Amino acid sequence: MKSFFKALALALVLLIGITAPGFAGDTIKIGCGGVISGDLAPYGISAVRGVEIAIEDLNAKGGILGKQIELLVGDDVCKPEVAVNMATKLVSDGAQMIVGHVCSGATIAANKIYKDAGLLVISSASTNDDLTLKGEHPNFFRTISYDGAQADLMANFVKNDLKTKTVALIHDKGDYGKGQMELVKTVFEELGGVEVVLFAGVTTGAVDYSAIVQKIKRSKAEVTMWGGYHSDASKIVGMIKKKKVNTIFFGADGIIGDNFVQLAGKYSDGVYATGPNDTSNNPLYKEITAKHLAKYGEAPGTFFHNGYACVQALAAGAEKAGSLDYDKFRAAMFEIQVDSPLGPIGFDTNGDVIGAGFSVYQVQNGKYTQVN
Repeated sequence: MKSFFKALALALVLLIGITAPGFAGDTIKIGCGGVISGDLAPYGISAVRGVEIAIEDLNAKGGILGKQIELLVGDDVCKPEVAVNMATKLVSDGAQMIVGHVCSGATIAANKIYKDAGLLVISSASTNDDLTLKGEHPNFFRTISYDGAQADLMANFVKNDLKTKTVALIHDKGDYGKGQMELVKTVFEELGGVEVVLFAGVTTGAVDYSAIVQKIKRSKAEVTMWGGYHSDASKIVGMIKKKKVNTIFFGADGIIGDNFVQLAGKYSDGVYATGPNDTSNNPLYKEITAKHLAKYGEAPGTFFHNGYACVQALAAGAEKAGSLDYDKFRAAMFEIQVDSPLGPIGFDTNGDVIGAGFSVYQVQNGKYTQVN
């Protein structure tokens, strides 16, 4: 808890900006929007830290286009209405490109502001398909794969590896969570052989989840799949285990990482989740992980490495374009290849990352372990 409040204080300090001495008034401003307070703060703080260290590394090498980089940070609390106000402030403060947001609903809402302002946006964590596949966010890129790819992986693993016949699909009613489970449902319908016996939403942040747990029990689902984040999931899993409901719990990347394991405690054991591929043997991954440990005294969080890659991509795109002109900058983003901590990455014509995907993990002895 102490380290969390230290991290939150650091993130709030960053609202002032990070600028190398001697470059005031002659910087390139990167805005970083995300959730840095509340239950989901660990996700946003991990991304901000990745952005911060990437900027420090770039500034040490001369910045972008010969200018040092200034970082502006805003907190959207994972709420779309707050994200709009926060985005408006970042734009008014002079942000010239954006990293963020974390929660897909917040990103969708905020991008109305960024798009109108002619700013490129790249996210380390927003996975909702609509951000890239509908054509409504032409300024948007991401260093994490999209929900459709996760849905394919989850459904196929449940059917072919877990040999499941019945599933319950539950979600937090949000753009990310509900959207994820709708995609999973569609994949199951296409695959055949697996019956969705329950599709239901819950109110996020609820005190009591006994009603949904009773529905899961009555459905007799062999696997319960969750669309949403770790804070709700940890409570639902705990109640499932306490009530001795015979079902396997399987979430998407919204529950990957130590935060879920810490909250769920012993009840986390055996839980499955999809998350970004393990690239911990990548030399840059090791290098910046060591920098994080030295700076913060703890291991990086879930989206640290993806956040670092976001800044790398923006810098590479700007350098290739030789300008921050929107059309030139955007066109250059489709041509770059970045040696990132995730491995070599680029972007397809939709703005989705090429070279980074998802794997299946299971909590074993209190730690997520890759199983597929």
